[in-house]
Amino acid sequence: MLMLWNALVLALREIRRNVMRSFLTMLGIVIGVAAVIIMVTIGGGATVQVTQQIASLGSNLLMVTPGQRMGMGQRSAAAAFDADDAKAIIRDISSIAAVAPSSSQGVTAVFGNENWSTSVSGSDNQYFKAGNWTIAVGRKFTDNELRGGKAVCILGETVRQELLGGQEPLGSKIRLKKLSCQVIGVLEAKGQSTMGSDQDDRIIIPLRTFQRRIAGNQNVSLIQVSVQNGASTEKVEREITWLLRERRHISTSEDDDFSVMDMKEIAKMLTGTTKILTMLLGAVAAVSLLVGGIGIMNIMLVSVTERTREIGIRLAIGALEREVLLQFLVEAVVISSLSGIIGIVLALVGSVVLANLMHVPFVFNPGIVATAFLFSAAVGVIFGYFPARRAAQLDPIEALRHE
Repeated sequence: MLMLWNALVLALREIRRNVMRSFLTMLGIVIGVAAVIIMVTIGGGATVQVTQQIASLGSNLLMVTPGQRMGMGQRSAAAAFDADDAKAIIRDISSIAAVAPSSSQGVTAVFGNENWSTSVSGSDNQYFKAGNWTIAVGRKFTDNELRGGKAVCILGETVRQELLGGQEPLGSKIRLKKLSCQVIGVLEAKGQSTMGSDQDDRIIIPLRTFQRRIAGNQNVSLIQVSVQNGASTEKVEREITWLLRERRHISTSEDDDFSVMDMKEIAKMLTGTTKILTMLLGAVAAVSLLVGGIGIMNIMLVSVTERTREIGIRLAIGALEREVLLQFLVEAVVISSLSGIIGIVLALVGSVVLANLMHVPFVFNPGIVATAFLFSAAVGVIFGYFPARRAAQLDPIEALRHE
């Protein structure tokens, strides 16, 4: 124990004697440790954000759309659904919490001298339950408004800000094409979706109003199905597929002309992608740790050469090889460990700043912090061993002759 303490004191004295050289040696490890922790922390925050945003779309949500997905957002042509398809899902399939038929169209909303290009969707009150929407101000549609196709609307927060500003929204009238509708509510803000679109840039009106006054047809372009908690979304997805194949008269030899998308699967795919990217970025950052280790070995070899006479004197007066080996090994480990601590502090500060700038949650990961520190210490042991062994094996007589 005493020998280890003496080696530590000698190591700290040598670091203080060459402060600038020690600092430059430490810099590679500091950057490596900081880069690894920042990459993994920000990647973890991005994964959490993706999960939260998918959850904000609705719990246990299935999205049923006409046409098959063909990649890059394109779909094959197919007949649209109608309101009876949604009613059949409610009637014939168990474990359903909510079914919301809807259709959407891009429109320019006008209020006074203000106008805003947005999306208007026609649906019913199940839309808010299925999509996990909360009414921040006002109320939902009444049964009379839904059945009669009344000219009423509920605004997303973005539309409210762009059109109404600071004015009282309830009771205001906005124009959608030739339809003048009264604002009866405002949705609670959700922010951007995982794909970068603004979830609050929307207007909701009764489905019958949309079909009569906006679209001019009875089509339903989307059916949102919320599955009860604890129920299998895969089972419900299969049942919906069988039901719609029967209703759309699709033979066994034909492919579906619709698609059922499980948001859980989308969440798994996106979180899996972010985790892989995080691992790749962390691996790239870890390379700088190896570069820092090579720097430590290089400086320690220089130090051995510079202190050859000192080593020779120690060996000549009775120092053991293992004591000399320990002295230089401890010096390398102290440099790498101090570098690790400084890198961790910088990484945590940098992670908080970057998380705020990138608008992702800061997720502290003690595992990666501990791993980065242990790895930095291991770098000192691995890359410091060869110079330390070289110092320990010096011939005392030859070392004393060294100029």
